[in-house]
Amino acid sequence: MGSSLHLFLFMHLLFLSLSCFHLIIIIANSLSAEQPLCHADESSALSQFNQTFSINKSASSDPSSHPKVASWKLRGDGGNCCSWDGVECDEDTGHVIGLDLSSSFLHGSINSSSSLFSLVHLQRLNLADNDFDNSHIPSEISHLLELVSLNLSSSVFSGQVPLEISKLSKLVSIDLSFNVDSANSGGLKLEKPGLRSLLQNLTNLKVLRLNDVSISSEVPDTLANLTSLAILDLENCGLHGEFPISIFYLPNLQVLDVSFNGYLTGHLPEFHPSSPLQHLMLSDTSFSGKLSDSIGNLNFLNQLDFSGCYFSGSLPASLGNLTQLNYVSLSSNKFNVGTLQLFSKLTKLIELFLRDINLYGSVSVLSNLTQLISLDLSSNHLSGEITHLTNLTHLIMLDLSINQLRSPTPWSFSKLKNLQILYLSFNNLRGLDLEIFLMLKHLTLLDLSGNKLTVPTKRTSNNTLNKLNVLELNSCNLMEFPNFLRFQDKLYVLSLAENKIHGEIPAWMLNTSVETLAWIRLRNNFLTGFEQYPDILPWDNLVELELSYNRLQGRLPIPPLSTSFYSVSYNRLTGELPPLICRLSSLYVLNLSNNNLTGTILPCLSNFSDSLKVLNLKGNNFQGPIPHSYNRGNKLKMIDYSGNQLQGKVPGSLASCTELEILDLSNNLIDDRFPLWLGDLTKLQVLILRSNKFYGAIGNPKIKLDLPNLHIIDLSHNGFTGVLPSKYFQNWNAMKFFDVDKMKYMDTIIDVGGNNGFQWRYDYLYTMNITNKGVNTEYQKIQNIFTAIDLSSNKFEGVISEFIGNLKGLQVLNLSNNDLNGGIPSCLGNLKNLESLDLSQNKLSGEIPQQLVLLTFLEFLNVSNNHLTGPIPHGKQFNTFENNSYEGNSGLCGDPLSRKCEKSEAPPPSNSEQDNDSAFPCKVDWIFICTGYVSGMVVGMVIGHTITTRYHEWFIENFGRK
Repeated sequence: MGSSLHLFLFMHLLFLSLSCFHLIIIIANSLSAEQPLCHADESSALSQFNQTFSINKSASSDPSSHPKVASWKLRGDGGNCCSWDGVECDEDTGHVIGLDLSSSFLHGSINSSSSLFSLVHLQRLNLADNDFDNSHIPSEISHLLELVSLNLSSSVFSGQVPLEISKLSKLVSIDLSFNVDSANSGGLKLEKPGLRSLLQNLTNLKVLRLNDVSISSEVPDTLANLTSLAILDLENCGLHGEFPISIFYLPNLQVLDVSFNGYLTGHLPEFHPSSPLQHLMLSDTSFSGKLSDSIGNLNFLNQLDFSGCYFSGSLPASLGNLTQLNYVSLSSNKFNVGTLQLFSKLTKLIELFLRDINLYGSVSVLSNLTQLISLDLSSNHLSGEITHLTNLTHLIMLDLSINQLRSPTPWSFSKLKNLQILYLSFNNLRGLDLEIFLMLKHLTLLDLSGNKLTVPTKRTSNNTLNKLNVLELNSCNLMEFPNFLRFQDKLYVLSLAENKIHGEIPAWMLNTSVETLAWIRLRNNFLTGFEQYPDILPWDNLVELELSYNRLQGRLPIPPLSTSFYSVSYNRLTGELPPLICRLSSLYVLNLSNNNLTGTILPCLSNFSDSLKVLNLKGNNFQGPIPHSYNRGNKLKMIDYSGNQLQGKVPGSLASCTELEILDLSNNLIDDRFPLWLGDLTKLQVLILRSNKFYGAIGNPKIKLDLPNLHIIDLSHNGFTGVLPSKYFQNWNAMKFFDVDKMKYMDTIIDVGGNNGFQWRYDYLYTMNITNKGVNTEYQKIQNIFTAIDLSSNKFEGVISEFIGNLKGLQVLNLSNNDLNGGIPSCLGNLKNLESLDLSQNKLSGEIPQQLVLLTFLEFLNVSNNHLTGPIPHGKQFNTFENNSYEGNSGLCGDPLSRKCEKSEAPPPSNSEQDNDSAFPCKVDWIFICTGYVSGMVVGMVIGHTITTRYHEWFIENFGRK
């Protein structure tokens, strides 16, 4: 019995063992089938590839990502790379056919000897969202002939895309987009060879993404041959020329994005109902024309972006048929007057942007678009109340600014419980209760500027108010600082500009959002100072402090060290500059102009900040010398020391300011010769040295003063002598052209990093004073096409140079109050853009040239107090000038003077049409014309003599006998 039991137990255990062994074999085979053993050479290649990189956790933009290669060394798999994260092997052969190391924090370079290129069986390669440190894409990538998918996006590659990629004829998908480093430099180029060459063999492509790759060419029409193409993304590639209309008809095209190619032109085709387009993105291009009704045939379209284009005409009603749309942006086009009615059918819309497209009517028609999370209807002509939008309870962003909307029903906005961003500025909202919006628990940005507000003045509990990040209440007729600001400790931007806030800045304001405030804008109020005056203002992360156009008195308030923009101009500040200002090493703009500051300009202000671009100290009472040490490589673009009492010479170290565009030293006591080293400042556009004690002749044959970008120069009211600096006129190329299409205001863009999700950007507009049309004028904005020469009130002598007639962009010319003689050059008639001409108080003689009648923009003329004779031209602008333009010239006659001309003095009749079609060469031009004529005549005489001598009989036979 016992032996039988033992035998039974033994057999049972043996059966169990065999079953377990069989089960282990099955599991092993199963695992082997799922994870084949990779080849040793490929495992080694992957290990070597991994060793060339470090792990940089800031290199990935995907917060959910992890460094896949970090686990490769930790796995106990005997080096079987097929089990490694991101590695895919062929189940049958064990070869590595896929490598996905996207968002793996890789940092380092890829070069031509990389072991990656030995993985010749690779079909899919994804290295997106890493940092390859501006590596070039090696041409050895052509070894991977089996590649079907290549993704190198967002990985900081740079240089020319290798043409060898075109050898990868099996490619179905290429993504090289967004390869720009953190400094926004470098990046990939596809220029020589270009896009056409790259695509020549890639006939199987379905996906082509080249966003931010610099292509800088026309779009090749061969793209229309890629019949499998489903996604074409060429955003921000520098494309230009006409977009081939045939690409719209690709039979499988679902995504077309050519946005942000400003010089790319084109028109929309007639769309067919069979079109598979789902995304059509043309924003910020030069596409134009009308939107055809056929756009309603795009039945699968869910994203449409035509913002920032040049489309015109009416919005087609067929847009309302595109019921699959969830994203629409038509902002900033030139459409005819329209209403919102046609968008009311698009009930799947999530985002709708219709800024500045000439819309009228009520916003209530959108009340059924209940899925909207973003709605921008700003800069239109919408009217009525806002009440009906309270149905849009999913809204996160709402922009209704710059319309004609009336106040909503009280508390109606309380239903928009998810609202985070709200712009209602510059409407007709009156009596709007600010407390309504402060109760919205998710609201972070609120702009109610340009409206009539009811601001809560009672002391509100800290617990009942939402904590905002951005609050803009400009031009709201505020009389005091709103009390609720006491409890705001999360503010990033606070703007209360253009109000009527009187008195001192209260002490409690210095405790508001001390750790977060970056922008404080209080310009144009009636502020007189601080209730408590700290040595340094307390906001630790301040970027901009704007206190201009107030009534601030006392000493200069010093902002914290983080400040990049500091403007306290047009106040009543007194005292000397405190040394603490030298610690503001992050400044881009320092504007202390038009105060009553005294003492010397601290020497540190010439080199205390490597970032400083604008230094404006004009209109104070500073004395002493101009600071002397300007570091090489400084970023200064504007220096304005005008309107002080500065003495001495202009320091030669200013030649180190090679980025300088404006230099204004006017209205001081500077005693110096003309600084010819200014010729080193090739970017200089405005030079103003008016009203100083400059002396001596201008010019030195050994020194160039090219200044090719100079378009405003004012040397008036000094003691300059000698002849006019005519040889320099011919080098001032910016004065020779006038292109109104390129007109913009002169400025400097201040662009520094932000936080809290905001980017800090400021456009600082240059200013100046100059005499125009006989009046000293302050220009708060300077047009880059405004061109002026003012050399008046000096001691220049000699004749007016003929070269000045070549400066055809000139708008203001003032040579008055000098010792100039000779005649008025007729070639001034070439200055067709001239608006102001002052030649008074000289010794000019002869007649006023009839050619000046062609100056049809001339609004101001003064030739008084000279020795001019003969008839005054008549016609066009000359019929508008009065006696004082000509007085002090006893030899002049004709209207508007009382002395009439004798018949012998009468001006010849002018043919306006003929005059307009003709040019009036200056003396220097006639020299060249006559030289050519004479030299041609001499050559002709030599040839004639040769013919008549050597071929006398032939010449007589043909020309000498009758």
